Formats: sequence, C-alpha cells, structure tokens
Amino acid sequence: MSTTHSFHSPDQLAAAAGLASLKPSPRMPVLFVGHGSPMNAIEDNEYRQSWQTLGQSLLAQHGKPQLVLCISAHWLTRNEWALTGMPKPRTIHDFGGFPEELFAQQYPAPGFPEVASELALRLDSPQTNRPVLVDETEWGLDHGTWSALKPMFPNADIPVMQLSLVYSRPPEEHFALGEQLRALRDQGVLVVASGNIVHNLRALKPDAAPNQAYDWASEFDEHVASRIEAGDLKALTRFQELGQVAQRAHPTFDHYLPLLHAAGAVHEGETPRFFNSDFQMAAISMRSAIWGAA
Repeated sequence: MSTTHSFHSPDQLAAAAGLASLKPSPRMPVLFVGHGSPMNAIEDNEYRQSWQTLGQSLLAQHGKPQLVLCISAHWLTRNEWALTGMPKPRTIHDFGGFPEELFAQQYPAPGFPEVASELALRLDSPQTNRPVLVDETEWGLDHGTWSALKPMFPNADIPVMQLSLVYSRPPEEHFALGEQLRALRDQGVLVVASGNIVHNLRALKPDAAPNQAYDWASEFDEHVASRIEAGDLKALTRFQELGQVAQRAHPTFDHYLPLLHAAGAVHEGETPRFFNSDFQMAAISMRSAIWGAA
C-alpha cells in the first residue's frame, strides 16, 4: 500500500474544488444494500431481482455513474481507512462451503486509481490523525460489493472503488467519514454501502420463511427503520444503547458499520425508500434503503 496524508474536515472537503478526474453532475443517490447470503448473487430470488430492477432504474433516471464507491462489511482494516487504487481490482471470493458456480463468478469492473489518489488527499480519518491509505495491490472487490453490483450493473463498465472499515474505531467516526462522502454525489459518484441491519450467523434458521424472524431481530430492525424514517440518522451511531438486543443483532458489528457511512452521506431532508424489507434465515435483515432517488 502507499500512504497519503490527509487532515481535512468534512466542511473543507465539501467546499474544496471538485476532484479533477470527475466531472460535476446531477446529484447521485446513496444506497444501503442488505446483501445477505452470497448465494443471492446467483439465485433467481427476490433480492437479486430487486437489484437488477434497481440498477436499470438508476441508469434510466440518473444516468451512468462516473464511479461507484462501495463500503463493504467484508473489508476491515486494522488502524487506517483505505481505498482500493488498482486499475483492475480482482474479484474476491471471501467465503467457503458454497457451490462452484459461486466461486466462478467474476466482476471485472475497472478501478479508478486517479480518483483514489485524489480522494485520499481529501479524506480525513476522523479523530485519529492518521493517513488514508491507497491500496494498489492487496484487496479488490469482495462479495459484499460484487454480489449486489453484478446484478445492478451487469456490464461491469462502471469504475468501482472500495473504502475499508476500521473496525476498531467508534461508530461516530464511521458516520463522520460518511459525511465527507456527501459532496462526491455531485460529481457522479454513486455511494453504495453493503452490509445488513441484523446479522447473526450463529442464530440462522435455514428453513425460516422471509417473514419469520427472532423477536430481538425484528426489534432491532424496526428500531433502525424508525430512525431512518424520522431522519434522525446520527442516532444510528447509538445502536449499542439497545444493549442485549443490539448484541444479539450483531455479535460483531462489521455488517452494521456500512449503514453509518451511507447515513452520513445523506443530505438533510432526503426521503428514504426501503426495499427488500424482510429476513433471510430469521437472523439476517435484508432491509435496504435508498436516498435521493428520482
């Protein structure tokens, strides 16, 4: 990885001149996608179908993004935030025990190294005084990214960049980094956060129907949905105040953190729209949201 130092506030980023490699554009939406099982990438189910329809709608209503910036639950970095900066990010199959058809999937979308370098200069790792890194060789596109983007944009002709999650940092800092992404939406950048509002693999019920969920899973999902509907997005950072309910919903909260980045990138007054608002195997909330859609 190469390192790039950065000490800018969200306001400085928003006020700065646009990134030279991107053109000003009508504002792009921001998405939080519940990606669930990797099998959703290849099964002809309601989730994959909704991603296909969503991609077609986004292209028709907002035009082709210049870049998709994805925050996936599956790229965790130890101390510093990082951006993928390779010209051809590899497709990562970061799972096990699934059919060969899933391992055969490829998503050869290009990267955008120029934007990665520019953006690393603008972003500020909140409260840490640490650089944002540009990863030129190690990562790529993990299944949190490609499993949803491949149905959305099957031609793989839109550049894709991932932003990592620093799991050790508090939720407020993830929201603050999302705030810094807000201005990018006016330069043709589609911000896509990919995780799950409830994600407890230890409690899965493989035969559960989509409308079945544990009481604690429904409670947490409904609490988060109510905050999103009310526009009280900063309250999403206080999810641990729900105590045992939050602990059951997220034994580890890597799948929750992308939601905070998406919420931070939302402009005041933007109305959310939910889709896929049900559960997989009783313990994975597939609830997804889009803000700023036409």
